[in-house]
Amino acid sequence: MLVGGIFVAGITGKTQLITQCAISGAQQAVEVSFKLIGVMCLWLGIMKIAEEAGIIRIISRIMGPFVRFFFPDIPRSHPAMGAIVITISANMLGLGNAVTPLGIKAMQELQELNPNKDTATPAMCTLLALCTAGFTLVPATIIAIRYAAGSLNPASIIGPTLITSSVTTISVLCADFLCRTIFTRR
Repeated sequence: MLVGGIFVAGITGKTQLITQCAISGAQQAVEVSFKLIGVMCLWLGIMKIAEEAGIIRIISRIMGPFVRFFFPDIPRSHPAMGAIVITISANMLGLGNAVTPLGIKAMQELQELNPNKDTATPAMCTLLALCTAGFTLVPATIIAIRYAAGSLNPASIIGPTLITSSVTTISVLCADFLCRTIFTRR
């Protein structure tokens, strides 16, 4: 499409328009990126402060029964449990791409418990399913994008996001449970 657009612009004599659009698009991308960087730094900083202050341990205790139910193979005191809680918490805060490094850390911790290093464990599959569904209480990244785009009410997305992410997460957890049940009987 890009090559086709340049070709048509060359034929019609509008190559200057392509240059202007490219520069304008690059400028807008940088502006949006800087606005998003601020929001991401804020939330990542809050998560780090929460971790250092022991709030993550408190959240781990509150979320412990839920996490242990869906991750029964993980020992309670293993670092994987804390990494999973942090990952799920970041997802709940709608941190978007900032969740990726946290999810990778959780997967690394789960890999330490994995007896067969070439195969994903059920816990790894469940974590991947949860991260993909991404239950979100506060969609911080989407709010930041809407703010950067000039939305009059960037937080109006909270209700629909909560409903959608709840349905998706419940569906994914049911599918995960069914797959575990079906494939562990064989």
